[in-house]
Formats: sequence, C-alpha cells, structure tokens
Amino acid sequence: MATNKLLKYAAGKAIRRLSVALLCIGFACPAGAQANDFDILIKGGVVVDGSGGPRFDADVAIRGDRIVFVGNVPSDATADKIINATGRVVAPGFIDPHSHAAPGIETAELAAAGPILYQGITTVMINPDGGGPADLKPQIDNIKRNEPGVNVVPLIGHNGVRRAVMQIEDRSPTDAEQAAMERLVREAMETGAFGLSTGPFYVPGKYSTTEEIIGLARVAADFPNSFHISHIRDESSYDVGVIGAIEEVIRITRETRLPGVVTHMKMLGPHVWGKSKEAIRVIDAARAEGLEIWADQYPYSASGSGLQPALVPGWAQAGGEEEMIARLENPEQVKELRPEMAENLERRAGPNAVMIRDYPPEPEYVGKRLDDIAGLREEEPLDTAIEMLKNGGAPIISFNMDEHDLEAIMRQPWTMTSSDGSLITPGERLNHPRAYGAFPRKIKRYVLDSGILTLEQAIHSSSCLTAKVFSIEDRGLIRAGYFADVLVINLDTLKDHATYQKPEILSEGMDYVIVNGRTAIGAGKLAPDRSGRVLLRE
Repeated sequence: MATNKLLKYAAGKAIRRLSVALLCIGFACPAGAQANDFDILIKGGVVVDGSGGPRFDADVAIRGDRIVFVGNVPSDATADKIINATGRVVAPGFIDPHSHAAPGIETAELAAAGPILYQGITTVMINPDGGGPADLKPQIDNIKRNEPGVNVVPLIGHNGVRRAVMQIEDRSPTDAEQAAMERLVREAMETGAFGLSTGPFYVPGKYSTTEEIIGLARVAADFPNSFHISHIRDESSYDVGVIGAIEEVIRITRETRLPGVVTHMKMLGPHVWGKSKEAIRVIDAARAEGLEIWADQYPYSASGSGLQPALVPGWAQAGGEEEMIARLENPEQVKELRPEMAENLERRAGPNAVMIRDYPPEPEYVGKRLDDIAGLREEEPLDTAIEMLKNGGAPIISFNMDEHDLEAIMRQPWTMTSSDGSLITPGERLNHPRAYGAFPRKIKRYVLDSGILTLEQAIHSSSCLTAKVFSIEDRGLIRAGYFADVLVINLDTLKDHATYQKPEILSEGMDYVIVNGRTAIGAGKLAPDRSGRVLLRE
C-alpha cells in the first residue's frame, strides 16, 4: 500500500511538473487567426502574460469566453469591441488564494464584487483559515443564484467541519468523530471543493492535533491536484512559534504528499521580527527534499483579526462566546487570564499597535488605538480590552509586522499574492485596506516605486503561479485557448487609494477587466453585467 501511494505521488508530481512547464513558459502564438469575427480585440498593448517571462508587444483576441489569438492581428481585423491598449499593459486576471468575500458574494447587494474587480482580481478562493460551512452545497447555490461578478473557487474548511461534529470542544476527537469529519471532507471534495483549508490558530481548530489534520489531509489527497492551505497554528510565539508552525505544515505534506501552503505568511510581532530568514530557509529545505510547499502574502505590514483570537488564550475560548464571557466576569479566572492576555498583547506590539475597526456599544472608539481608548476611560489597556470582550469583542487592525520581513517573503519564487480581504457593505465597519487595494498596491509600491520586484514577477505571483499551485485549469495566462480573464492596466494611474483610516476607496488603474470574455470594468467603469462562475472540481 505504501509503495502504491509513493508511485501514485511520484506520477502525480511528474504530471504536475510537466503541467507547470507547459503553463509557465512562453511559446509562439498560433501562426494563423481569423481576420475578423472576434468578440473583443485588444490592440497595441504590452503583454505581460503571467508566465514570469519578458513582456512583449501583441494584440489579444477573444471569442466567447476564451482567448483565441495572441500576436499581430491583421490591420483590417474586426471585432464587436476593439480596445486600444496603446501604452497599457495587458495581463491575465489576478487570482486571490485567500479571500473572505464569500458572505458578501452570497448576497444580491454585494455579488457584483466591485472592490475586488477594481483590483484586477477575476477569481477568488473562499473559505480560508479553515472557515466556511461544513456542507458546501447551500453556499455554492447561493453564489450561483446571485450571479457573481468574479469566479469563485470553494475550499472545505477544517474549522467548519470540526464545529459541525464537535462544536467548540477543547479536546481530541473520538475515532467516530474523526471518521465523521473525514466523511464531511470527502463529501465536500466530491461536491467540488478544490482543497482543504485549515486554521489551527482559530477556535475550534486550535484544539486539534497535527494527527487530526493529517487524517483530513489524507482524504483530500485522494483527489487529484488537491492541496492543503493553512493559517498556521502560530505566526508569533504563542505555543510552537512561527517556525514550528511552518514545520507542522511541512510535516502534513511529508506524511500525506499533499501540497501545503502557508497562507498570508508573516512574522507577527516584535518577538519574531527578522525570523523570515529562518522561515525561508526551512521552506527551501523542504522544497529541496521534494515537497511541494508554497506561501501566499498580502502586501501590508498590519494584520486584521479580532480581540478574541488575538488576546484570549485558547483554553478560555472553549465552549463558545458565552462561556468565555463568564470566565472574564469571574475575578478568580481573570487573575489566571491576565498574564497570558498581557503576553499576547505584547506579542501584537502592544496596545498602541491595536486599532479598533468596529464596536457598536461605543462607535466613537472606531479608528482609535487601544491605548488611546484606555486613556479616555482612565484605565489600563488590558482592562479596556477585557471590558470590550465582555460586550461582544471587536474586530481589529494590528500593526505588528516589519517591512524587511514582508519584502524578504515577497521576493521568494514560491510566494503568491493574496488579499485576505472581506467584502462588506460600505460603512458597516472599518474594513482593512487590503480588501480594496492589495493587488494594485503590490505593483505600485513594490514594483513601480521601489523596484523590489519586476512587473513580470509581480504579475506572475498574482496569476499563473496561483493557477499552477491550485490547479485552476486554463486560467492565469494570456494564451490562446485559455479563459478570457484579462486586464488592461494603466501603470501611469495604477494606485491603491485605500488607507487604514479610509479603507473603502476603490483602486485605480484597471482600465478594463474582462471575466470569462465579458467586460466587467470598461474604461474604468463597473459594467452592469456579471460573468463570474463557481469553479468546481470535476
């Protein structure tokens, strides 16, 4: 049995490597093309095709939902729509491997996904961090019913599955419960999930052992081209440390031969600043061993979370919010809690690094730092946090990363671009600017302004690399035969306008965004039609 699995893995790996070679190297365009009868013809642009190879001048012709020609189209060619791309970059639509957009896309109000499209994102992968429902069918039906503006790739989340079987229990599963979780993962994969998402940083996944996750990963590994993407157990030094948490993902891959992805990879907090060098070395060593280990990253030095997962130790979250609040209202238990919470706050770079995004009991706290709020209340910041937790908690932005670590991770050839962005009603709460600006920011800040990356590298890490890692077929490249997810980018105007205080400002510079051959953004304006699809495993 072990030999058969190794043979199966070796064969699958060879196929994957061949697919990568075919996907991400340039080749000549077809010699012939129709001189007319195109639906969309993009003329005169500079193509950065997503492969990572050098840019080149070419026209791009679209018929139906596919790119049908890349090259020099005859001057008398006709099309229903001709886009003059002179002085513009033509690139594949971006693919976001870590998006919290699903709840929004499931609603009629937000299904158009405007903030996502204005970043040039044409495909989002949902249910990250182990989140989402245990039964994907209702979610998929809701998304289809509301006709999304972007393509949607569902994952099956460990936390959703564990909650369905075990609720919020701080213990290992029984054999029957483990089998039930594995059954739910199998059903989700058969429904069309692309892979397994875990988030052992969060409750209830926090209570899992590595062996529990390996059991679920083995189920996902039964499906070709699957993967495991994880909000790792520790991005700082809570329990196992960031290096140990990365090594846990590597162990899961080693034991299951399932490709592993460290999602929104970061060094969170002063305790681990500078450890990117060691983390990169660990991943490079695993890859040299022959393991498929990848990462994704959003281009910001502040994370987004909530007071509860950021500050409250796992044991105090067991049983759910009501039981946690009861512990916080018990003076004896608060004495036990305070040292751990104080340590967790320090790992977040202290109370000045924590900004409140929403707090209905006191709306004036929104946009303020925890130490400023504590000053207004004339109390210690930790006491303020405890009171806020007793009143329902608060989402936060945490300024806890070092730019040198961010840049070091970004430079790695195995790092993809992500947003970690939510899609919410404007004004509902203070969003993170990554929801409106992540992908344009990477190009503007780290290509055009600082030269940390080349344009080819930035676009590759936002398109072809992601399609390759997650086996999203026929997307991520400007190539004949591929789905027509295409961007026409004006580098002169490209900019992310969203800030931490004003996060809901649309990005600029995407003159045209085409999704499955139809215009989603035209001349910078959101089109009324929606042409996104739910992409399911076949």
